Amino acid sequence: MWLARSRSDRRRRPALLAAVAVAALAAAGCGTVGYSEGNGDQANGKALFTSNCGSCHVLADAGTKGQIGPNLDYAFFQSRREGMTEDTIRQVVRGQIAYAVADPVVEGAPGMPRDIYKGSDANDVAAYVAGVAGLDEDDDGKPDEGSGGGGVPPDAKDGKAIFASAGCGSCHTLADAGSNGAVGPNLDQAKPTKALAVDRVTNGQGGMPSFKDQLSAEQIEAVATYVSSAAGK
Repeated sequence: MWLARSRSDRRRRPALLAAVAVAALAAAGCGTVGYSEGNGDQANGKALFTSNCGSCHVLADAGTKGQIGPNLDYAFFQSRREGMTEDTIRQVVRGQIAYAVADPVVEGAPGMPRDIYKGSDANDVAAYVAGVAGLDEDDDGKPDEGSGGGGVPPDAKDGKAIFASAGCGSCHTLADAGSNGAVGPNLDQAKPTKALAVDRVTNGQGGMPSFKDQLSAEQIEAVATYVSSAAGK
């Protein structure tokens, strides 16, 4: 699996995937996906990205560290250096939202829900990612890994807020949280115990990553308490 390759290989592969995505969208005649000219509302795009995309993707500007999907800073860092424009990146991201790979070929890997956002919200997310991805650099000229908890609310005891801010709703359905993600189990149906929720959030399983590097023990306790008490209600 590519996750086992070197750091430099990991940087090149997402950049290559971004370039391939451009060619694929152009070949399909859907590069714009109905996207009109303009920059979109990047402030709204950042809020939407943080709440529903950051649990899967690293993006330094958003402070997100998800490990399920590609690191978006790596994905577009080299592409920018090779001349990919912000407009092209915006079209690529917009296309990936509309035509996401819901059924990946890698066994055990979760897919990305198609049309996780639609219309102006999707345009805003695409504009935001295109405006910031791959721009933050370390002193060595390489993109930052991403840092700390841009989506984590100040109140570490508010499990419902943590559920929303950590992007749990992008993968899970939970009626109380108003989420309908279909990548992971439907929590209203699964009705996990608090102990199980703590274990899954801490250690992950299958396609679900561990959140122990993103959330404190107190935050994990709070979100597990919330999920176990709200599921199925």
